[in-house]
Amino acid sequence: MQVQKDLNWLWHPILFSQPQADLVRNRDWSIVDNGKTFSINTLKGRVKCGFFLNGFEEYFDGTWAFGLAKLVKSGKHWFLHISVKKEIAEMELTDVKHVVGIDRGLRQLVTTYDEKDKTTFFNGNAVLKKRRHYKELRRSLQARNTRNSKRRIRKMESRENRWMADVNHCLSKTLVFLYGSDTVFVLEDLIGVRFATEQVAKSQRYEHVSWAFFQLGQMLTYKANKVGSMVVEVSAAYTSQRCPKCGTIKKSNRDTHNHEYHCPCGYRSNDDRVAAMNIQQLGTQYVSGVENPKFEKQKANS
Repeated sequence: MQVQKDLNWLWHPILFSQPQADLVRNRDWSIVDNGKTFSINTLKGRVKCGFFLNGFEEYFDGTWAFGLAKLVKSGKHWFLHISVKKEIAEMELTDVKHVVGIDRGLRQLVTTYDEKDKTTFFNGNAVLKKRRHYKELRRSLQARNTRNSKRRIRKMESRENRWMADVNHCLSKTLVFLYGSDTVFVLEDLIGVRFATEQVAKSQRYEHVSWAFFQLGQMLTYKANKVGSMVVEVSAAYTSQRCPKCGTIKKSNRDTHNHEYHCPCGYRSNDDRVAAMNIQQLGTQYVSGVENPKFEKQKANS
């Protein structure tokens, strides 16, 4: 039997599980004592407190400008999230040392191909397994349809989003570390691209369309800019159908089930690698001066 809830709970004070406050630089918060102490404005006056950087020391070297901050409590600890910015000179294409084509996916989260014919695969099987675990847990909680299950779903979604962001952060950080400065990272422009979910098993469609591909591109962009590199986006048309050796464009040359690409010219390779090779070729065209490089399928003569 379900008991109707009355309104007595409204008389209790509202409690926030994670208190937070937005702070304006120099008005609500500042750094004093030669960079050793935060001074934070509160309803009871300014509070001065020490802090631990834990890996963020580089942002306090005097070359970064601080802006808005958010004070957040998590568990028994308080964290100050500070927005920072820094003017960085744009990379000149005449200084390019590396051109790296990057194909994003799920079976292989990232496949890279560079000007030295080197291919690197970042396997995504462990990520897929965890995403499916989240999906099954979400489905189980949705079937219960209770207040508690809905609350657990919200917490789980937040945890999943943080985990996805961390994976993308690690991927982008690794790519920038591997190639360093004066590198052009080339991505497919995914705006307007419809993922072919009809070619994916129904049980896998959630994983296929919900991974944060755009977030990975954004993270890679700001990390690359930070070290003097850049990210360019090129047309995604035919990058998975074109033979990187002879230039033939034919959809049937790609075997998506076995993840192979086999061209009548004799060239054969992994299909993700082929896509990365084609993306790298478009990036090379961009560096050489082609403004909007793309592949076009030749029309048959009638």
